[in-house]
Amino acid sequence: MAGEQPRFLIAGGGTGGHIIPALAIADELKSRFRAEILFVGTARGLESRLVPQAGYRLELIRAGQLNQVSLGTRLRTLADLPRGFAQCMGLLRGFRPDAVIGVGGYASGPMMGAAILKGVPTLAFEPNAVPGMANRLVGRWVKAAAVNFAPAATYFRGAQVTGIPVRAKFFRLEARPAEAAPHLLVFGGSQGARVLNATMPMIAAALLQAVPGLTILHQAGQRHAETALAAYEASGAPRERWRVEAFLDDMPRRFAAADLVLSRSGASTVAELCAAGKPAVLIPFPQAADDHQRRNAEVLAQAGAAEMLLEPEMTADRLLGALTELLGDRARLNAMAEKARTLAHPDAAERIAAMAMEIAGRGSAAGRP
Repeated sequence: MAGEQPRFLIAGGGTGGHIIPALAIADELKSRFRAEILFVGTARGLESRLVPQAGYRLELIRAGQLNQVSLGTRLRTLADLPRGFAQCMGLLRGFRPDAVIGVGGYASGPMMGAAILKGVPTLAFEPNAVPGMANRLVGRWVKAAAVNFAPAATYFRGAQVTGIPVRAKFFRLEARPAEAAPHLLVFGGSQGARVLNATMPMIAAALLQAVPGLTILHQAGQRHAETALAAYEASGAPRERWRVEAFLDDMPRRFAAADLVLSRSGASTVAELCAAGKPAVLIPFPQAADDHQRRNAEVLAQAGAAEMLLEPEMTADRLLGALTELLGDRARLNAMAEKARTLAHPDAAERIAAMAMEIAGRGSAAGRP
């Protein structure tokens, strides 16, 4: 197959934490190695929107959750499994990938399992300290794995600590003009964050009064946008100084416009904050598996790149105080931004792409432009 265009199948998705790093890996494989990429996901995941927007082909399979769900959901997932697995085998026969990259999420497990049974080389990507169920199930049989935290390496064969791949645009943001009015980005992840949706409208009027010229852009999530919008409208905050959206496209542009980001601390969000050099107030999701969001936030807080507020202890007054203090101190925001940049992994996508080429037997092409 030497000389032929390399082919990679990327499986998984569900949330932005799975699909956004996957797109960064795909971009690196396509630009550096001219690879052909096929994504495999489910209709319920964000990949159904983000992958076609990025210009990649997407195939959908039947797959669902098995972990931390009701018995009825688990039974439906198990009933769909044979059909989903058959779809995966058909895609492997039709696309004939050199390797399969699993990024976690609904579609990752069955596709990685099918690839392992068929003898197709597999690479797992794991952003958290403890892998999700899909990666735990296939970890001992994959050919290699790219992990963000060293403890996760013990779950896989051939693991390397690479960091989380972030789209190149995050590393090339234009600097905020010193004279620009302050801007706060509230970002609860791809599905929104209930605590941010509830608390921010409570403090919006006071925050906008305390910080002259401040504007707020709030991503509330598809299910909660209408409720959050109504709460802001009832708050008395000046309508021209805030905006609520269900979902924000082009996140590099949104980060570039922000002086401060208020967000959860999922692995991908933290990686993007570091790549962009953006100071943050982080509210870890307390129900995250193995409390990994708290661990992510602690890394940034200890480095001086962010402040962490734990949700069980967070009050409207505490959040208002933290945001007011930071937005009124440009020098501190700049210092936090510099600290964030020191935690970035600018070569993560490049390293993972090189690993994929290696397991696909294309290692000699790693230096090709």
